[in-house]
Amino acid sequence: MTGIVQSVDVGKAGFERVGFVGLGAMGRGMAANLLGAGFRVQVWNRSAGPVQALVAQGATAAADLAEIYRNEVVVSMLADDAAVESLLHDPALLSGAKASVHVNMATVSLELARRATALHAEHGVGYLAAPVLGRSEVAAAGQLNILAGGPDALLDLVEPLFAVLGRRTWRLGTEPQHANTAKISSNFLLACAIESLAEACSLAEANGVRPGDLVEMLSSTIFPGPVYSGYGAMVAERRYEPTGFRLALGLKDVNLALAAGAETHVPLPFGSILRDAFLEAVAHGDAERDWSAVAATARRHAGLPA
Repeated sequence: MTGIVQSVDVGKAGFERVGFVGLGAMGRGMAANLLGAGFRVQVWNRSAGPVQALVAQGATAAADLAEIYRNEVVVSMLADDAAVESLLHDPALLSGAKASVHVNMATVSLELARRATALHAEHGVGYLAAPVLGRSEVAAAGQLNILAGGPDALLDLVEPLFAVLGRRTWRLGTEPQHANTAKISSNFLLACAIESLAEACSLAEANGVRPGDLVEMLSSTIFPGPVYSGYGAMVAERRYEPTGFRLALGLKDVNLALAAGAETHVPLPFGSILRDAFLEAVAHGDAERDWSAVAATARRHAGLPA
């Protein structure tokens, strides 16, 4: 999909050099859009292929992460807490940083968000959380919804960057963890919707109604919108590839919601059901398929072909 890059006057942005860490399905399109908008982008990734592809589009390759942190702004889009911590929470890396701010766009735990905020402050580097709503094709089109948390002054600084990457930025609080809370809550609700669609479609099919007909009716009446129409079609058609969001990451996000709930004594009874459904899907070899493949668990429970 061709990126729909917002027009940004990089000369007036307050910075022009961006270091980008993490060129997976989401990061590749995001970094390309920053290049298309005129930012000077330096990239780093654990595997070389995506780096070479971005270099061909005009990026420069960083020899190491220390070089990334010599840019004015650092953006990271990594998979989980472990990746962020192992790569970017090295005190030696942060103590030598020239960057004014690190924008972490991954979905991470609230505990890691708090720890990252303190660690960056200790070394004089600003820290923002900006996880996103949207799959890889939305990222490539520059149409993400960005859930942002952190000091207003830092958010103002990177707003030109957000204008390229997304259709709207939602400022959700002055602490980075506020943005992560909103993202974890959003993904929890999406997982609930997928599971409920799977169960409803299994019930319909077991009683002679085609799941596709049910989803078309639902998404045209009481549940309009992309969640029920998009994921509903994937569930009804058992179309779990190509992968837009890996099921293993869906399990990670359900666990993040359960952990956040436990920390603040918020019961999430459906979360335990979701965790077990995702665990069963992983056990059946679906970890790398789209997270809508959790529907296969509901089908197995109903005695239907998975």
